Amino acid sequence: MTRLIIWRHGNTDWNAQSRVQGQTDVPLNDLGREQARAAASVLAALRPDAIVASDLRRAADTAAALAASTGLPVRSDPRLRERHFGQWQGLALAEAAERFPDEFARWRAGDPDPGAGIESLDDLGGRLGAAFRDAADLATGGTVVVTTHGGGARQGIGHLLGWDHVVLRSVGSLANCHWTELRHDDDRGWHLRAHNVGLITQPALTDAV
Repeated sequence: MTRLIIWRHGNTDWNAQSRVQGQTDVPLNDLGREQARAAASVLAALRPDAIVASDLRRAADTAAALAASTGLPVRSDPRLRERHFGQWQGLALAEAAERFPDEFARWRAGDPDPGAGIESLDDLGGRLGAAFRDAADLATGGTVVVTTHGGGARQGIGHLLGWDHVVLRSVGSLANCHWTELRHDDDRGWHLRAHNVGLITQPALTDAV
C-alpha cells in the first residue's frame, strides 16, 4: 500500500493579509517557517521515502524543513503550483470583489471557470492529480510527502478520488502546514485516510488562494 501525504505550505504575509497569491512567488514569513519546522518533526516520524514540492518558494522552503529532518532530497515539480488566479493575483480579496464583482460572485458560488483569467478547476485538478500520481510512483508501497498549496491540494485530491466539484465544496481547505493522507492499493484504488491534520492552527479565512 502506498501512502501519499499532501502537505500545504506554511503561512505567508499574503495569507495573513487575505491577498491572492496564486502563482505569485511569495516567501514564508516567520510563522510559516515555525510551522514548517514543527510539522517536519512529525512528518519525519512517518519515515518518508521521497519528498516532492512545488517550485514556488513557500512550498519549496516548507519541504526543505522536512528534507533537513530526513536527509532526503526535494524533487521539484512545477505542476504542483497553486491555481493561477489570472487578473486577481496580487489583489486583496476585497479588491478582487470590488473590481470583478461578477467573476467574484461566480467564484464564491463555486463556478469551476469563473473568468478573469482564473485557471479552471478541471484544469487545476487534472494538473495536480497527474503530479500526485507521478509522485506516488516514486515509492510504490512506501510513503511520499508532496508539498503544495491549499486550493491545488483540494482539487488534486478530488481528482484522484473521483469527487466532483459539488462534493469538494463540502471539504474544508487545508490550514497552513496541515496535510491530507491518501492511500492506494490495487484492490481499492485511492482512498482518504485523514484530512487537515497538523499542529499550529491559523484560521483559514477563505479558500486557499
